[in-house]
Amino acid sequence: MRPVSERDIRTSFVNCSKGEAKRLGVPKDLTDLPWESLDFLGWRDPGAPERVYLVAERDGTLVGIALRATSGASRGFTSRSMCSLCLTTHTSGGVALMAARRTGEAGRQGNSVGQYLCTDLACSLYTRGKKAAAGGGVVDESLTLEEKVARTQANLRSFLDKVVGAP
Repeated sequence: MRPVSERDIRTSFVNCSKGEAKRLGVPKDLTDLPWESLDFLGWRDPGAPERVYLVAERDGTLVGIALRATSGASRGFTSRSMCSLCLTTHTSGGVALMAARRTGEAGRQGNSVGQYLCTDLACSLYTRGKKAAAGGGVVDESLTLEEKVARTQANLRSFLDKVVGAP
């Protein structure tokens, strides 16, 4: 992903109002991020952890989406869940259902798209082996790193297409 500015981020949102985009908390460490290793920029609002934001390039354009995360309450036992973007498995609490309001008429009617994502939104780093899932199992795959990155990017594209209503 190419480095982006706070202004780029705020103007990229497609499923929230301009006022909401103006008020959302943007990460303060943008210049320190490993941009060359990111497929998307994802973060949780420190003041409201159920608010999640994801910004990615789609067809050469920066697209930001606002999401709501489930609480991810523990069920009292250890369970494993898999992120639908990077296919990383985590133990309880490492994956949460996140829902994004769709754009256009569908969004105005209250329609949303849900996806199970890594709660820390570090999918790009898990895919590239730069971060290990705590308590998660590493699935032994025969895919190359390039193939894993391409799969994560394809899963991300598919999710973004569902949010913006692309065919």
